[in-house]
Formats: sequence, structure tokens, C-alpha cells
Amino acid sequence: MALRLGFARRLLSTSSFASQLSAPAATAAATAAAGDKPAPIPSDTLFVSGLNKRTTTEKLHEAFSQFGQVVHAKVVTDRNSGYSKGFGFVKYMSIEDAAKGIEGMDAKFLDGWVIFAEYARPRPPPGQATSQDPYTRRSGY
Repeated sequence: MALRLGFARRLLSTSSFASQLSAPAATAAATAAAGDKPAPIPSDTLFVSGLNKRTTTEKLHEAFSQFGQVVHAKVVTDRNSGYSKGFGFVKYMSIEDAAKGIEGMDAKFLDGWVIFAEYARPRPPPGQATSQDPYTRRSGY
């Protein structure tokens, strides 16, 4: 769902579709697509989604190293098949390099698929439950 909202926000703000709407309508549409998500906090680590299942860590590192000094890149893979789960992380030396990486690779093709790059959100502290944790939600019985 979040991926769809991000895509809709990009579509409304960057395409010719936005030029066809009146200014207030375009602003309202972009705000509605953004939802209640806070603005991303700049980080030296990027979250990359939309990866092809055949994308390797080496290809991810190579693609993002064009925009700054990459410290570490990791494609998250399935334990059983070894294929990509469709997302990964890229860590840069500086926040400025990470911003260049987002600018250079967000909504671009890698291995035939359009990928999306954004600042990675920090992990919650251990033991703190998230709202999407099925074991902490109240059940109806």
C-alpha cells in the first residue's frame, strides 16, 4: 500500500498529469496521496524497492556507486531460493552522497525493473512492538 501511495505521489507531482490539474487540485491530490506519513529523515542509508528477483548485491552496489562512495550494499534474499525479495539497502559515506543516489536512481530501471530509492527509516528499538505486529494486536475473541 505504501509503495502505491509513493508511486501515486510521484506520478501526481512529476508527470504531465499534474500540469492538467489546477494548482489547488494538484496540491490536494498530492497531499491525499502522501497520507499521514511524516517527511523522511535524511540518512546515509537508502531503502531500495522494486528490485528484480535476479538482482544481485554486486549489481546494486555497481549501480549506486555512480553517485557517490558506497560503503555497503545488500539485496535481501529468500533463504530457500536465494533470489531477491525485491528490496535492499545501500549505505553511503555521507548523507550528501545518499541524496545524489536517490536523485540518480529513484524511478530508474535496474535489471529491467523500475526501482525506487528513499531514505531508510531507523529500526525501532528491540522489544518495542509496531502497530503492524500481528501478535500485539487485539483479537476479536
